[in-house]
Amino acid sequence: MTGTAAARARGLEFWTQAAPGWIRHADHQDEFGRPLGAAAMTWLRPAPGERVLDVGCGVGGTTAELAARVAPGGEAVGIDLAQPMVDAARTRFATVANLRFEVCDIEMVDAVPGAPFDAVFSRMALMLPADPVAGCAGILRCLRPGGRLAATVFRDSAANPWLAAALLGAAAHVGPLPALPVGDDPGPFAFADAARPLRILATAGFEQISVQARDVTLPAPEDPAAVAESLIEVGPAGAAYRAASADERARARRGAARLLERFREPGTGYRFPAGIWLITATRPISSAAGDI
Repeated sequence: MTGTAAARARGLEFWTQAAPGWIRHADHQDEFGRPLGAAAMTWLRPAPGERVLDVGCGVGGTTAELAARVAPGGEAVGIDLAQPMVDAARTRFATVANLRFEVCDIEMVDAVPGAPFDAVFSRMALMLPADPVAGCAGILRCLRPGGRLAATVFRDSAANPWLAAALLGAAAHVGPLPALPVGDDPGPFAFADAARPLRILATAGFEQISVQARDVTLPAPEDPAAVAESLIEVGPAGAAYRAASADERARARRGAARLLERFREPGTGYRFPAGIWLITATRPISSAAGDI
């Protein structure tokens, strides 16, 4: 197995194991994560009648928002690597007529069923493919000529200190964790250097590429145990946390809550600062996608 293939297999395993946490906290994550995708949603301006692809849809909240924006006459399609995520998304939004979900690896597919799309949206997923050029080339193939891409990704760890706090607070109290990404490895900070997504998108064939810094605040209720648990469960410690004993889970929640305390405003709730990149680009009108 090549290095890229092995990384792809690790990614699929990780997100399949992470799925129970995302499914359990789906409603909370829809609200908590909305500021992370708002800039991309605003730039993209999905309009009634358009067909939009959501790459890395998770349990479907962003795809449902896109579906509402393109109604009437439009369609939103969400894709994700993890079958449990897609199954949960289908169940959550079974009554939405202009919405569907597919299990799909954007790195490997020639085109998502239903392509080409008018636009592609992605919240906190573009930095996760094992081969990001292949992933972005897959997105390009799914767009009509002139179609637009809007995505958000995390900047560096210093701009998102609560992510490490939740992990470090829980790690000492649960079992072994998966190897954490370093440098350019697929992971939350793989696009910390803005030059990297610029280079990747250009290599994939996009034009009018822009990477802009945005600072947002993620709100959460003033419930230390619940907030700590939700952040642990959707992160790298999630699988180990779910496999731990009740006493170990309680200690992990307390450990994470202690490190997250500096983000709590008494009487108001938690306010987590997040530094992100807004990445936008278009497929050239004359693009012959698929030659990457």
